[in-house]
Amino acid sequence: MSEKPPFDPAPQIAQELNLPERAVRAVVALLAEGSTVPFIARYRKEVTGSLDEVQIRTIEERRAYLLELEDRRATILKSIDEQGKLTPELQKKILSCTTKAALEDLYLPYKPKRRTRATIAKEKGLEPLGTLLLEQPMTGDPATEAARYINPEKGVATIDDALKGARDIVAEVISENAEVRNWVRSVFREDGLLSSLAIPEKTQQPTKFEQYYEFSEPVAKIPSHRFLAIRRGEREGFLRVSLDVDADRVVPHIQGMTGYESTSPWGPLFAEAATDSYHRLLAPTIETDIRVELKMTSDRSAVDIFASNLRSLLLAAPLGLQATVGIDPGLRTGCKCVALDNTGKFLETMTIYLTRGAAGEAQAKADLGAFIQRHNPSVVAVGNGTGGRETESFVRELLREMKQTTVPVVQVNESGASVYSASDVAREEFPDLDLTIRGAISIGRRLQDPLAELVKIEPKSIGVGQYQHDVHQPLLTRKLSEVVESCVNHVGVNLNTASAPLLSFVAGIGPSVAKKIVRHREDKGVFTSRQGLLTVSGLGPKAYEQAAGFLRVPQGEHPLDGSAVHPERYSLVEQIATDLKLSLHELMGNTGVIRQIDVKKYVTDAVGEPTLKDILAELQKPGRDPRASFEPPKFRDDVTTMAALKEGMSFEGVVTNVTAFGAFVDIGVHQDGLVHISQLSDEFVKDPADVVKAGDKLRVRVLAVDIDRKRISLSAKSEVPDSRETRGDKESKPSRDFRSDKNRSKGGGKGNKRGGNKGAPRGDFSNRPFANLLG
Repeated sequence: MSEKPPFDPAPQIAQELNLPERAVRAVVALLAEGSTVPFIARYRKEVTGSLDEVQIRTIEERRAYLLELEDRRATILKSIDEQGKLTPELQKKILSCTTKAALEDLYLPYKPKRRTRATIAKEKGLEPLGTLLLEQPMTGDPATEAARYINPEKGVATIDDALKGARDIVAEVISENAEVRNWVRSVFREDGLLSSLAIPEKTQQPTKFEQYYEFSEPVAKIPSHRFLAIRRGEREGFLRVSLDVDADRVVPHIQGMTGYESTSPWGPLFAEAATDSYHRLLAPTIETDIRVELKMTSDRSAVDIFASNLRSLLLAAPLGLQATVGIDPGLRTGCKCVALDNTGKFLETMTIYLTRGAAGEAQAKADLGAFIQRHNPSVVAVGNGTGGRETESFVRELLREMKQTTVPVVQVNESGASVYSASDVAREEFPDLDLTIRGAISIGRRLQDPLAELVKIEPKSIGVGQYQHDVHQPLLTRKLSEVVESCVNHVGVNLNTASAPLLSFVAGIGPSVAKKIVRHREDKGVFTSRQGLLTVSGLGPKAYEQAAGFLRVPQGEHPLDGSAVHPERYSLVEQIATDLKLSLHELMGNTGVIRQIDVKKYVTDAVGEPTLKDILAELQKPGRDPRASFEPPKFRDDVTTMAALKEGMSFEGVVTNVTAFGAFVDIGVHQDGLVHISQLSDEFVKDPADVVKAGDKLRVRVLAVDIDRKRISLSAKSEVPDSRETRGDKESKPSRDFRSDKNRSKGGGKGNKRGGNKGAPRGDFSNRPFANLLG
């Protein structure tokens, strides 16, 4: 008997994703060989047809799913065959399954199970009676037939006992029918209604789940953030949640699907069994299945939002190589100040106190002034935590007095800095420093290079996610790691200055090799070429192939070592330079000459136009940083707290988090404001991510302030011509009350058919209750 060929997922993946099968097959082969996604996307465009990272990762995810599906299929076929129940028809159905759910539905009748009411009935000898009920003959009397099975010793004392057991058997058969389960599942998906009600004993006081005390929305339409909010309310004991369909429509259809004969004397009993099957067996399990599906879909959506925000934050514009003073604000314990040189190296620390009266403030100015004069920083970075705006104002005033007004003071988002301070990475870097001093160093370095510093922090601690503690953690970890890897390799890494955490995300390296690279650098000095990587213990040819193009050695032995050109293409670039009668140094950066190069002249079987175009683009600006230029945000100096906010005030803020329902913006008052999706633009907005991203600067206007709930409602819309004073220089009317209109959310917000972009009153959070549910 010939051996079955190995499963090939490429044709199905190509069909599902509408991609060329040749390209999919090439990606699968490269991944199997150990190639990384960034390497494939950047340096193997010819074989993949220039597929991007997203497409390549999707191929890998689908490949993993299909391989798992195929393994499960083989296990199920073997199990049913060993039971002697594998018919050609069943085998055909199993082989044609394209999802795990459909496969498990077919296997359910043959799957070993715990004792059920049906198995107990069979143990009592009632299986023949159950078979008779399932067949519904047109003759015979059910009571007469049931009387034959009365056996007190087996627990069948009456005719009713026998008929009840038969109904239990039939109910289980119906519930295990794959076609019935698939149909019921589709009804729950398409027509199900997710409802939530308050649990009275837990909701006597206001909670963040008020909008869901009497709420319902179709399963097919409920957005991911709303489902996760309701699920959290249920988990925390504030809400009772159900998922319902119209049983009066579903049950008759199930009866019809399973051969109900109304004219048979057995028909009424069969109808009872079908009804029992739905209510007792099908509905509870299918509801669980659909809620699991909703959870998975919502998790993916939330994780995608988190990933998008994280990407924007990691790729934020760096200040660059400039001497920096970093300050971690503190009212009670003082402000920790650190000096960093232009490479981020820690030089000195000191503490100043701003809350000890006039004498204390004078001393703080004297100490910090001397500190600044010693280190002559190009910029001062101040964390945006408690006391941040007060510290920022203090430093600005000091610099004015010192006549150093050209030194900017920049607020830095310090989310996750405390996590870094207590981490193993921080302890390894600064074993002799206090936690707060490590935090100040992190704040300063974040301004110099956000990517290099943020990679040291667990991504979900950075604070740009939505429901990150509610979603499936392995999915979140994997997705965010992919984002970090993508960003690091997109920007490139200086081999001689990068930390081990940063190096660990370079394609082909990983944590252990990254530490070996740093140790090698410390023991033997800086690398003078990319080729020197091969002398690092544990870094072989394959890892070198994957990593070399993403590592930079400025002023290296080879001119291209500081560029994104891969070493495997050095000879090609050298040939181009020779043909142009130029040295490599003369060619690199010579835009006029490079634009005249005929790409087709250098196309070979190994190198196609996509790679050649990448090489020429890199030669025009070798080693360029793809990130934007740094521009500090301009917060208003006259408003530093929520209490000072008034309706109508206008601010330039920084987007800190983008969610499915809007964007949170830092306007410099220690509490981010929410720009609801309905207030993001003058035009209709379907997805906030289409309009803004984390790190964007955004001009916003205050709509309302609720100090008790720490809520700020903002708008990014243009003002109408007769609008109120927007700069807050004139008296503004009091903010409107935040209402809690339960009816607005009931039925999924029927008053807003386009997803909440119209009809949202100013300052009204009732149809956007999610701000307090993040994290």
